[in-house]
Amino acid sequence: MPGDILKKRKIAVLGSRSVGKSSLIIQFTENQFIDSYYPTIENTFSKGVNYKGVEYDCDIIDTAGQMKDEYSILNSKHAIGIHGFVLVYSVTSRNSFDMIQIVYDKIINFCGIKEIPCVIVGSKIDLSQSRQVQPAEGEELAKANRAAWVETSAKNNINVAKVFELCLAEIERQAPTKTEPTASRCLIM
Repeated sequence: MPGDILKKRKIAVLGSRSVGKSSLIIQFTENQFIDSYYPTIENTFSKGVNYKGVEYDCDIIDTAGQMKDEYSILNSKHAIGIHGFVLVYSVTSRNSFDMIQIVYDKIINFCGIKEIPCVIVGSKIDLSQSRQVQPAEGEELAKANRAAWVETSAKNNINVAKVFELCLAEIERQAPTKTEPTASRCLIM
């Protein structure tokens, strides 16, 4: 049914190495925290998400943590066919925070649009003693890019589901209001 297609959403989770992308996704999809770190190759997780009474079938792409510099940031498959983006930095890493704007700009340039449905996520708030990025900085970055923002702890399951609810909200906010195609004005004689 055509209505079902509209409820399928692809969300790409991007960010520097070791910021907690996989931990965030696994906590959300499997309700568990994995303490040990294994670099992600790439994986896709699926989960049904109820947002405003509508059930969405979400494919969440856990991208490889290959973002060590601005040249290795974006693979075309992380931009094409993606409905929303979750850009993750660790509140304990100024470097990972600084990469968020670079990643955002790369996506914008690649897609050729002015704005993307996006949530900027400050992870690892349970490590507050090592904090390098203040909440106001994350909020300011999100506001500058017309994106949603939230801080999380995958370890303590704080705001994990909210990340994906905010992403769906951003996708729906930027989606065209008409779900039916407009009639063509082309006339063949």
